[in-house]
Amino acid sequence: MLPLLSHKQTLEPIYLEYLDALEQSEFEGEIDKRYSARLIQATDNSVYQFLPQAVIYPLHQQDVELVLSLAAQPQYKQVTFSARGGGTGTNGQSLTHGLILDVSRHLNQVLEINAEEGWARVQAGVIKDALNDALRSHGFFFSPDLSTSNRATVGGMVNTDASGAGSLVYGKTSDHVLGITSVLIDGSVLTTTPIDQDKLAEQPFGDNQLGNSIASQIAEVCRVKRDTIIERFPKLNRFLTGYDLKHVWNDDLSQFDLSRILTGSEGTLAVITETKLNLTPLPKTRMMVNIKYDSFESALRHAPSLVQAKATVVETVDSKVLNLAREDIIWHSVADQIKAVPNKTIEGLNMVEFAGEDDDVKHKVALLEEMLSGQLSQQQFGLVGFQVITDRTDIDSIYAMRKKAVGLLGATKGSRKPLAFAEDTAVPPENLADYIMEFRALLDSHNLQYGMFGHVDAGVLHVRPALDMCDVADEQLLKVISDQVAALTLKYGGLMWGEHGKGVRGEYGPAVFGDELYAVLEQIKGLFDPDNRLNPGKLVAPPKSGPLMFNVDSAKRGSFDRQIPVQVRDAFPDVMNCNGNGLCFNYSSYSPMCPSFKVTGDRVQSPKGRAGLMREWLRLLEAEGVDVDALAKSKPLGWMQRTQNTLNNQRDYDYSHEVMESLKGCLACKACSGQCPVKVDVPKFRAQFFNIYYKRYLRPAKDYLVAGIEDSLPLMAAMPKLTNLASQNPLSKWVIKKAIGYVDAPKLSVPTLKQRLDGHASRGYDLDALCAIPQAQRSQHVLVVQDPFNSFYDAGLVYRFIQLIEKLGFKPVLLPFKPNGKPTHIKGFLDKFAKTAQNSADFLNRVHALGMPMVGLDPALVLCYRDEYKEVLGQRRGPFEVLLANEWLTEVVATRSEASALATDAPQYTWFSHCTESTAKPNTANEWKAIFSHFGAKLSSVNLGCCGMAGTYGHELENLERSEQLFEMSWQPSIEKIAANSQVLVSGYSCRSQVKRFAGFKPQHPIEALLKLLE
Repeated sequence: MLPLLSHKQTLEPIYLEYLDALEQSEFEGEIDKRYSARLIQATDNSVYQFLPQAVIYPLHQQDVELVLSLAAQPQYKQVTFSARGGGTGTNGQSLTHGLILDVSRHLNQVLEINAEEGWARVQAGVIKDALNDALRSHGFFFSPDLSTSNRATVGGMVNTDASGAGSLVYGKTSDHVLGITSVLIDGSVLTTTPIDQDKLAEQPFGDNQLGNSIASQIAEVCRVKRDTIIERFPKLNRFLTGYDLKHVWNDDLSQFDLSRILTGSEGTLAVITETKLNLTPLPKTRMMVNIKYDSFESALRHAPSLVQAKATVVETVDSKVLNLAREDIIWHSVADQIKAVPNKTIEGLNMVEFAGEDDDVKHKVALLEEMLSGQLSQQQFGLVGFQVITDRTDIDSIYAMRKKAVGLLGATKGSRKPLAFAEDTAVPPENLADYIMEFRALLDSHNLQYGMFGHVDAGVLHVRPALDMCDVADEQLLKVISDQVAALTLKYGGLMWGEHGKGVRGEYGPAVFGDELYAVLEQIKGLFDPDNRLNPGKLVAPPKSGPLMFNVDSAKRGSFDRQIPVQVRDAFPDVMNCNGNGLCFNYSSYSPMCPSFKVTGDRVQSPKGRAGLMREWLRLLEAEGVDVDALAKSKPLGWMQRTQNTLNNQRDYDYSHEVMESLKGCLACKACSGQCPVKVDVPKFRAQFFNIYYKRYLRPAKDYLVAGIEDSLPLMAAMPKLTNLASQNPLSKWVIKKAIGYVDAPKLSVPTLKQRLDGHASRGYDLDALCAIPQAQRSQHVLVVQDPFNSFYDAGLVYRFIQLIEKLGFKPVLLPFKPNGKPTHIKGFLDKFAKTAQNSADFLNRVHALGMPMVGLDPALVLCYRDEYKEVLGQRRGPFEVLLANEWLTEVVATRSEASALATDAPQYTWFSHCTESTAKPNTANEWKAIFSHFGAKLSSVNLGCCGMAGTYGHELENLERSEQLFEMSWQPSIEKIAANSQVLVSGYSCRSQVKRFAGFKPQHPIEALLKLLE
């Protein structure tokens, strides 16, 4: 039986007392003490896991001031804080056992853009790509780039002094910071900008005595030790992050800028709330040259000559990364830009971009082409080919692939996964090739696999060795390798942290800085934070406070995961494989993943959050001695016992309820299974959890309604008018809403599909008669696979599809309706789903033997045959294949010799994608475009998020508000923009229902538009 689960991680009394006092104050943000919320903030994009006491979401800067000023009272001196943005740190940068100050939820506004002077003022929680969206119309962009730009915050970039592609030209974040507003540990506000040397003695920060004291002492010590600082700091484009003693003074010591100390300080000195940033004009022209090599070493050694070609960006990836990209959804967008070379194997790739004025860019590219052609003809530098890319969209797609490479490495097969812990080393570019060869030899000596990619123009290469953190020996090896890499970077005049900040790697600081300058860093920490309360344990500690509390050996996620038996980990691979890269936090409402996070802003409601909660659930079950496999196969408790357990929900804490609260918010759209770099499939483990959870607790009535819909629809369709009368009248709607929690149920089609096709040749399925058809004639028959939604609620569509098949010269055959089972899977009725799937698979395999194409209309249902059926049935699924309408039409078009000319008066069509379809089959839009083009019409497509319906999700009363909000995020504005000039086409039944509900019209399916074209 599923037991009550308790985590035993209660809040420390001093934190409870402090949070109670904060709640009683004028604080206007949110305080989240839920164990689920704490767990989500216990991890980032690293291998570490530190459980915080609670999460605080300040509504505005005044809340941050209040949080810290309250904490300055003597009784709360033990309370510690760590500011957090996107949570993309690769070495535990913002993790803490104290309180998390999450600025990403509310402090995320672009406050001011001054295009004339080329600067913007933004709050710390604004996401980097969102900032560039706001700047684009002004002709500017914030140029420091990073792979996590669609979820990383500007505050996080400032705190780690982040940079990425193009840093040789664009520099690091600190090169663009004009001023910082931060809150000091006493709750006072400090605004830092460059100060002339002669103004330093004049109380530059007014009444802020702490700020004045800090500035004067840092200015003095950095001036006195100037020569030592210059001598000691590595000569790198990626200069040391936090604390930047070298650049706090300008070269002639005439100007002092305390912002340089704060930039890169990783929240250890103050809580940054606002930043004034210098902006970069958007380049008029961009061109890229993709250069292909026979080895990764060849790519590395060729890179310096590419930098000399005055490129804006030189990025390198190895064959491991390229091969992983080829297996991902991202590859369809870049395949034409990285074409294979006949009889050659591409083992390395340099992506070289030129950006700037048109003539200058074209001249540089022409010179590089001439050089490469000569080297290629002479078989030099291991070149095997190159391509010039001029389209901006294609260039952006290539960068998207490169950015996703970080997460793709987590998709490596096996228990050992490439990990971030020594991944952002930097050495002088001229030393890079030799350094990497020695680095590779180091990893090879430990018999490790690894992936490599990075910014060779700046001497930074991301190297991620593959280790299994559930293996104690591998965890120990991580420390050994870290020590060896730290020494190796020093040998080559470089740094172990060249891009992502130090995090827990502060232990290597003394060897880099030397005792004298390390003491200065400790002094600076002591000036800002004498009691070590701001992100304690990172970078340095105040003088005489002992060693850093965190280091490379600190608690890792693997130490918790290894408590879960191997067979249980294997049964929940999607739960265990989540590597924390956080792509599911993508800010854009026009991206399908993840709708529940986008609409709530709650990281508990995200794939990463759900995977983390499930890992803890499995760990707690093991701690209770529960056999999870046996539990999944067991029978539910009796009805009386489940009723009693449900009634006691409020009285008895059960961690399973927190997991349920997270998982029931999932729309089961499956965007995560396609867009997540490691293919985390939340609906899959959601169904597994539901199956177990409801062995202890009662199911809501609506679950039985949804799970039984496929069985009941044929019966209801026998009396469609009576059924509609009974279910659609105001009283019935009120009862269904109040008693079951179900709203806006659609009407059954009248006339029914059976009535529409009465006497039609497609009716009267007879397997024996089909078997009697000669083999040569079978390709002219098309078997239409029914689904519950279109056949019973949109029968006219199925009828028109049969007409289209006939118009194209084929003979349609309507197969008898067989339940697909997806509704039962979504609600976790796994035993019923398995039986339904086996029954349908057996039928479809018999029909498959005929050799006639089988086609279905609804993307979610057709893709269920390919995914969930394979998962549940395995080999018992059989070889049957059901095509989507666009897949079948693509095959038809390929066999037709003549295409219709594009008519001058042809209607304009725009295809709106179904999330499951667009993420599982990313080439669908291109297929529909080619189909419509063949028949003389032009079709375009738009990138969209989820419409908010997702099967039955939008019909459930508790989801109604979120469903409408999701529709308003991307679908409604896109419809308003497009509908006046183009016909909206939607392939998903649930999406069409949502448009009808909230936009007031029912869009056509693409096959309906095609039928009209043919008519």
